[in-house]
Amino acid sequence: MTLVRRATAELVGTAFLLMAVIGSGIAASRLSPGDQGLQLLENALVTGAALTALILALQPVSAAFNPIVTLVERALGLVTSLDVLVLVGAQVVGACVGAVVANLMFGLDAVSRSTTERTGGGLLLGEVVATFGLLIVIFGTLRSGRTENVAFAVGGYITAAYFFTSSTSFANPAVTLARTLSDTFAGIAPAAVPMFVLMQLLGGALALGLLLLLRSEPVRTRP
Repeated sequence: MTLVRRATAELVGTAFLLMAVIGSGIAASRLSPGDQGLQLLENALVTGAALTALILALQPVSAAFNPIVTLVERALGLVTSLDVLVLVGAQVVGACVGAVVANLMFGLDAVSRSTTERTGGGLLLGEVVATFGLLIVIFGTLRSGRTENVAFAVGGYITAAYFFTSSTSFANPAVTLARTLSDTFAGIAPAAVPMFVLMQLLGGALALGLLLLLRSEPVRTRP
């Protein structure tokens, strides 16, 4: 029953995260046509605020919303292999549901294959950096014992990473996959997904290596 509750929290939280990412992207492109900088700022602020709120609300149950975070938790011995399968599945399903709902809320087709190409070495490096930084922020904050601050640290980091990384910080395989379902401001063409996910995994692996090097005591992910 505990795993079911955690999976439900991950599904709902990831769904709302995608609604925030895609929905705010659509709204920004309509409210600020022709100004990509302002569109990105609006997208970043809404995403960071929504992510902060979702973590605050669901952290007592489960609030990773990201397969890379869950995989690192497994590597640190904080969850089981069964947990990983169930939670990652819930994250992917939730992300796709969130993308579909976001499309529908704004009067678009439920699914529209994204045509936004996101390729190039700089963007791929950006995904490594974005994911590496996200993991260090999450687990570094947790290791400090300040569990109540994780939501603000993560929300602030993601808002900033929208601008300081070339890829606008996808940093999440479930989010990346779901964003192929919306041919809007936040979309990504399916062909770009495999390399994005590979770079996210690389960033996660590098972060895990640093966490293990710096680790002096068990990381606690639950209050």
